[in-house]
Amino acid sequence: MTSTGGRRTARRIATGFGVVAVGSLIVPSGVAYAEPTREEVEATLDDLQEEADGIVQEYNQAQEDYDAAEEKAEDLEERVGDEQERYEGLRDDVAHFASAAYQGNDLDSPASVVNVESPAELLAQSADVGYLSENQKQKLDDFSDSSERLFRLKDEAETALDEAKDKKDESEEKKDEVEEKIEEQEELLAEFPTADPAGGGDDSAGGSYTGAASGDARAALDFAYAQLGKPYVYGSAGPDSYDCSGLVMRSWGAAGVSLPRTTYGQAEAGNRVTRDQLQPGDIVFFFGGLGHDGLYVGNGQMIHAPRSGKNVEVVSLSGYWDGQFQFGVRP
Repeated sequence: MTSTGGRRTARRIATGFGVVAVGSLIVPSGVAYAEPTREEVEATLDDLQEEADGIVQEYNQAQEDYDAAEEKAEDLEERVGDEQERYEGLRDDVAHFASAAYQGNDLDSPASVVNVESPAELLAQSADVGYLSENQKQKLDDFSDSSERLFRLKDEAETALDEAKDKKDESEEKKDEVEEKIEEQEELLAEFPTADPAGGGDDSAGGSYTGAASGDARAALDFAYAQLGKPYVYGSAGPDSYDCSGLVMRSWGAAGVSLPRTTYGQAEAGNRVTRDQLQPGDIVFFFGGLGHDGLYVGNGQMIHAPRSGKNVEVVSLSGYWDGQFQFGVRP
């Protein structure tokens, strides 16, 4: 029996996402909408899966960009600290010989130098202190150079932090967008629990690979099979949950092969192969935007982390996935 909430969900899909996916017509206000058929909802599910997978990979890339920017900012902060120590040491030296050489508030004296904040002014004044020793002049020049470096590094650090914040905000926006798509998807799945366009897979907890792979490919598949039954969580790369590229990355990582975090990076991380060239352990990619991947296990099957609400599973490459297949990559 169809629930009231389910009918609302199905009707919203028919009049929203389904307008594009199943070709619904715009009708005058007040006219009742027909309930979508299972085929129509499955078509919408196909679109949702492809869209959600793409957003997940964009989120992963945004998170990587944020982490890199944050690391850069931390590095610059360390350099600022080092330069600050150098700057303060040189300032003390300049202040010491300035005090010894000059008394009072003579604006041309080295003592006034230590109160100048602008490096340009400092350089202009240093040209007029010919009565200083060569060693003192060198320290004065070093002081000027250090102050310029310090100000530049501080500017760089502030810029890096601003960029890091922008990246973080971007990744949060992507996260919210993914959550919205996943919520819609879960509602659809709850309404049509048997409408699985990807085909039923074996998602029993844990497992052992028994195929013909050897070497690094065997190690990668052994790891992947040990994750069977663990839930899909976007942005996750183990150990308790995975998204598609997270599972692929960790699996090949267990074989000692370092792969990029996203499907986009993984698509460039080896030699491309066609469908008929696939060997166990090869990474298989799906959708025109390369938003989803898994590992070929042999016998026309793959292991992958499918989507929210499902677990790591082994599925056939026939049917739905056959129509979405793009190419394979052998790391």
